[in-house]
Amino acid sequence: MNGLWLHDRTLSLRHDLPKPEIKSGEALVKVLRAGVCNTDLELTRGYYPYSGVLGHEFVGVVQTGPKELLNQRVVGEINASCGVCEFCQREIKNHCLDRTVLGIVNRNGAFAEYLTLPIENLYVVPDQVTTDAATFTEPLAAALQILSQVEITKNHRVLVVGDGKLGLLVAQAIATTGCEVLAIGRHEDKLQLLKNCGINVGFAHQIKSASFDIAVECTGNPEGFAIALAALRSRGTLVLKSTYAGALTLDAARIVVDEIKLVGSRCGAFTPALELLAAGKVCVLPMVQAKFGLGDGLAAIDRAAQKGTLKVLIDME
Repeated sequence: MNGLWLHDRTLSLRHDLPKPEIKSGEALVKVLRAGVCNTDLELTRGYYPYSGVLGHEFVGVVQTGPKELLNQRVVGEINASCGVCEFCQREIKNHCLDRTVLGIVNRNGAFAEYLTLPIENLYVVPDQVTTDAATFTEPLAAALQILSQVEITKNHRVLVVGDGKLGLLVAQAIATTGCEVLAIGRHEDKLQLLKNCGINVGFAHQIKSASFDIAVECTGNPEGFAIALAALRSRGTLVLKSTYAGALTLDAARIVVDEIKLVGSRCGAFTPALELLAAGKVCVLPMVQAKFGLGDGLAAIDRAAQKGTLKVLIDME
């Protein structure tokens, strides 16, 4: 089969990849569409020593699997757990000690014609959700994970720092709680996407210190972290939604004195994300800025790496 193969930080389009072998409890999925994520770009830069097919945001059609899933459009949770470790026994499978992760850790990903995942990881895409929109299920689920970790009510003031792909999804996810949310960034055109959804937007210089109950940091850089921390009131909550490539310096005294709570947030459940997409309560398609065929997959990665680019899709059809 054809696919984008990463080895030793070098990405290549290969035409000789073996079709995935189906293990017990897994399904074979023909990929229809895949989204390029910042994690994919970081892997090409050596973020983690991964070798294999990249890609973890996808929509596909089940080719081999249980009868109820055959020929159905599906999306899939990316963490494939072992089922026996202490985290699996506690139903915290995203932290399985022996997990594989689609396109990231020891499992070939979605930038290819086919992939395999455990059947329990797959979710049928509602008919009213387009294939392009459904590619946002995984990152939207990650955004919604915040709501399962932090109580957010209509009485809270929440700041979202960052207007990249993740920040735009996080702001929309948090807005569903009815709270007062403000999203800040550096790009008027990106912030306009949120403004069109009725979400308040602004810039860092407009933020008054110690004026928010919760701040979500979505930039992955020290400046964004500092802005988010400074915006919090005493006993506020700082949610870290992005990984940091290098060391991060923080004001530990401020965290102790003001009793700031730090929350790391990663993957989330797919069902709530699909429900929001089906109900039309989040706006994702304006984030798609380019679409490439798999044969032009290297160009897709290059486009996604250009500064300021939002979502790039790879269309296997």
